[in-house]
Amino acid sequence: MADLTLTGVAKSYGEVDVLRDINLEIKAGELIVFVGPSGCGKSTLLRMIAGLERITGGDLTIDGVRVNDMPPAQRGIAMVFQSYALYPHMTVRQNMEFALKIAKKSRAEIDAAVNKAAEILQLTPYLDRLPKALSGGQRQRVAIGRAIVRDPKVYLFDEPLSNLDAALRVATRIEIAQLKEAMPDRTMIYVTHDQVEAMTLASRIVVLANKGIAQVGTPLELYERPQNEFVAQFIGSPQMNLLPGRVVETGDVTTVKLADGGTARSTVPTRPEDMGLVVNIGVRPEDLTRTEGQGLFTGKVEIVEALGEVTLLYFGAEPGAPHVIAKLPGIHADLRRAKVTLTAAPEKVHLFHAGQSLLYR
Repeated sequence: MADLTLTGVAKSYGEVDVLRDINLEIKAGELIVFVGPSGCGKSTLLRMIAGLERITGGDLTIDGVRVNDMPPAQRGIAMVFQSYALYPHMTVRQNMEFALKIAKKSRAEIDAAVNKAAEILQLTPYLDRLPKALSGGQRQRVAIGRAIVRDPKVYLFDEPLSNLDAALRVATRIEIAQLKEAMPDRTMIYVTHDQVEAMTLASRIVVLANKGIAQVGTPLELYERPQNEFVAQFIGSPQMNLLPGRVVETGDVTTVKLADGGTARSTVPTRPEDMGLVVNIGVRPEDLTRTEGQGLFTGKVEIVEALGEVTLLYFGAEPGAPHVIAKLPGIHADLRRAKVTLTAAPEKVHLFHAGQSLLYR
């Protein structure tokens, strides 16, 4: 078990800042997921924790010990890379036991560790095969097994599923979740660009943007209570709709008049001095419903995507119209080119001022 603390951690290449003032506490036994857009520094941050990139500012401690200048091999960390990085001429067993041989472990210790890891990952039937005889998912499990046998304090995963097809990605994601359940006291840090992986695997998610941390929280906290517009639109698929408006009634329930004439009510409380405040209302596509009366948005359906259990309606393809996506249960293929009014329950309507959520005022 291991606690990690990052205090004011920064990374720069010459005069180019990649990460600034990263402050994060990771408790032993957590599965923390780093997410963010391409180039936000999530893999760089992971490599700094591993010791593969030099920290140019701040401190990283593992179990209270500052490890900024500690070599990777002494940090008690094992890393699973995006590429499997298996030795092609070695069998599965040889790949998994290689690090233990280098560490001069006894034959009995090596066999016990490899057999235990193979059982956890369901690799026992493949121990004598070469990597070329395995599927992509099996190769990734071998890479994970190679980390398990070392019994590290911390496991680092750098987009381990990105090379797999959709079906294998789902299956391997489930296996990683089962692996975490089998080792509840192990600390894991996982980097991905796939928010489904983040939402389903994480104890907490760290959203990185603009060279820093945009928000840290459980998956449901980020989904239900985003602190800013970036997180609101990054978490959730399709992304949250944002529509401009002005506060016309304050109190425990706030009324907002939208720029296109619609009206939204929100349980986000406002004060008398907020009257007239320019805000963006945020509402997720799955929280929009059709109504025959007054709603928060009325528009013409431009595109219909009937997915079976749900239908996606796209509004606002014409110039000047707001772009809105609604996700309705069931099949609604007949709504193409139809004029539809949408509304949302007040508790599902978020309010953002200057990019930040009014929930936290």
